[in-house]
Amino acid sequence: MFELRSEAVAPAEIPETLTLRDCPNWGYLLQEFETLYRFGSNGGSKAIRSHRRRVRDTLSAIIDSNPEVITRVPDQKPVTAHLPRAFDLGARNVLGGMSRALERVSDRLTWEYGYDKVPKALARKYGFCHILGPQGPVKSERLILGFVLFAPNTTYPQHSHKDIEESYISVAGAWSENEQAVYAPGSLILNKPGQEHRITTGQVDPCLLAWAWIGPGERLAAPEMKFSKSRKRVEHGI
Repeated sequence: MFELRSEAVAPAEIPETLTLRDCPNWGYLLQEFETLYRFGSNGGSKAIRSHRRRVRDTLSAIIDSNPEVITRVPDQKPVTAHLPRAFDLGARNVLGGMSRALERVSDRLTWEYGYDKVPKALARKYGFCHILGPQGPVKSERLILGFVLFAPNTTYPQHSHKDIEESYISVAGAWSENEQAVYAPGSLILNKPGQEHRITTGQVDPCLLAWAWIGPGERLAAPEMKFSKSRKRVEHGI
């Protein structure tokens, strides 16, 4: 007969710190960003070509470094009621892969306003989430990536960002910047540091934009935004 022994079974080892390789869905979403900035068109613009290169090279280095992934408390805003429709629209177009990758982590997204007191006109029509950056969930001090969601018939006021170069890429819905053109899924808009811009969305469908901020680490850690009319500085807004 075999002697029965009471032995303590060691629990499965759980890493104290999660990294990107432990969280494949975050990794796949970052791969979509990297592919988008590597193979998307620059439309003949040297400035956009240079911006794409800086974003993708920085992102590739971050992915290779296997950064820390922190757990943020998921949070929704009223505008996220439009997110399923945005995913439906995104799945039909050239950025379907990006839309599906975001949908797979949608239950872990922390949607924010970026203001201590959100303007009343935007409270139900706007929100953004970070994917990569100083605030996580994927940690980086060199680059911020995220998404911003607008309800139909929304105008985000004229504003600018100090020391931060910013790009938006349409994932779902139509929108205009400074009312100069209509941008469809796949379009990229580049805003240089200090360049004023205003976003207006279509009247029927929500608009989901991927965005990237690149600039000095100290500015990414504490971004500032300046509304054109009030000249009031606001932290963390898109």
